[in-house]
Amino acid sequence: MTDLLELTRTDLTAEELVVSAGEILARYDHLTQDSGNVSWLVRTPGADLFVKTAGTRAPTPAGAAVPYLDHAGRLGLLRSAVEIARSVDHPVLARLRTVIETADGPALVYDRAPGELVGAPSAQRADPTSTYRRFAAATEELRLAVFDQLLDAHVALESAGWVACDLYDGCLMVDLATGHLTLIDLDTYRRGASTNEMGRMFGASRFMAPEEFELGAPLDARTTVFTLGRMVRHFGTGLSEDLADFCGGAETAEVIERATCPARAERFGTVRELATAWTASRSSMR
Repeated sequence: MTDLLELTRTDLTAEELVVSAGEILARYDHLTQDSGNVSWLVRTPGADLFVKTAGTRAPTPAGAAVPYLDHAGRLGLLRSAVEIARSVDHPVLARLRTVIETADGPALVYDRAPGELVGAPSAQRADPTSTYRRFAAATEELRLAVFDQLLDAHVALESAGWVACDLYDGCLMVDLATGHLTLIDLDTYRRGASTNEMGRMFGASRFMAPEEFELGAPLDARTTVFTLGRMVRHFGTGLSEDLADFCGGAETAEVIERATCPARAERFGTVRELATAWTASRSSMR
């Protein structure tokens, strides 16, 4: 049996590699998402591990959505994910254990994240048993604790120069028993400020800043501030979006209102400024 944590290179394909390493608990491919990536949850003798790859160079299976990026583009994002993991040490970020070069390209081996994925397809968001709904209806204390972690992690990411891109509820793994957050799939984050060269950027419209829809617009810390604010507002109001329902009280709601201002100049200038204002408003609640 292959020990994934002891290997750095193999002539095997990624699929052959994970099959040789243990019991496949789940496979994530074109049947569950449209990125073109292929990932596995594998039970090994030592631990449950999550292995992420860019898939193969083979044509997209019949009937599947054609990925926006080709195999080379997806490889680039995986290498960006490695750079993020190696540049930021924070307990909320998914723990990258090793990278194995396979016949298909790099296989990123992570610890299995505890908890449940918050994001859900639109058709499932009305289901009261979904993690999406259960997180939105969780206690105020648990949701606020998750938001604390979300902001703190992004202060660390910002300090290392990272700007959020495609941050949405599908990046949140939350343990609803403990309130522990794990951030996953940050591959599309960008190092430093940049310019919108796509028109509509990667992401979920519910959480994206106005500049992520505007060709040539600047993308920087204020963009991250907006997305974080939208995510906190969405779940902090129990999905109503009405800040009168916000679980953190009036002062904290004012912080989120500023963070989600459509006018860039009126938002907080950095994630650190947002987090400082958030912490101060949270202290006033205690």
